[in-house]
Amino acid sequence: MTPSAEILAFMGRLGHDFARPEFLVRALTHGSIASATRPDNQRLEFLGDRVLGLVMAEALFHADTQASEGQLAPRYNALVKGETCAALARQIGLGEVLKLGRSEMLSGGRRKEALLADGMEAVIAAVYLDAGFETARRVVLNLWRDRLDTIEDDPRDPKTALQEWAQANGMKPPAYEQTGRGGPDHAPVFHITVRLDNGETAAAQGSGTKRSIEQAAARTLLERLEGRE
Repeated sequence: MTPSAEILAFMGRLGHDFARPEFLVRALTHGSIASATRPDNQRLEFLGDRVLGLVMAEALFHADTQASEGQLAPRYNALVKGETCAALARQIGLGEVLKLGRSEMLSGGRRKEALLADGMEAVIAAVYLDAGFETARRVVLNLWRDRLDTIEDDPRDPKTALQEWAQANGMKPPAYEQTGRGGPDHAPVFHITVRLDNGETAAAQGSGTKRSIEQAAARTLLERLEGRE
């Protein structure tokens, strides 16, 4: 097949020229527009997740030969989580070339974090199927290079860190409550409050995913608690 101009431009941003562009087209096809003759990207997402995982695990293993498993695991999780995949998808304009059904487009699908993360994993699988593991590894490392170079020694997400703080202080895990919602349907603004057993609370709001707003609330509360220690 002859790729469109927008697909060719995306290949350039991705850093791989597909010999079989049909792999890429499938990777960009969401279930909302799929059909019997036009399969969606879910199987590729499954494969891409594993390819990404191996590349990141190998890179971390060789980058710090003295790190323990307990140190490597949170770094790995920070690099392969959905938020990271979605951020890199935005960086290369993946949302602009996603193939979506009308209802998904109208609901802001090109900006949805889950769709971008899934699409990023599917694209990685497409590169792997088109050119093999070494090429997929090169593409992934090029995209993730800055994050690999700046990964923190303890990059636990704030929700995990707050839960560990609560458990260390004899409390139940933090409770998160959606206390409000505003904005248009395609870009909702969530209001989230986190609460601990001892009555401590913190709130955050924003137009990201509910999980990202929960992370922001957890970060605010954790910084306050750690500031008292």
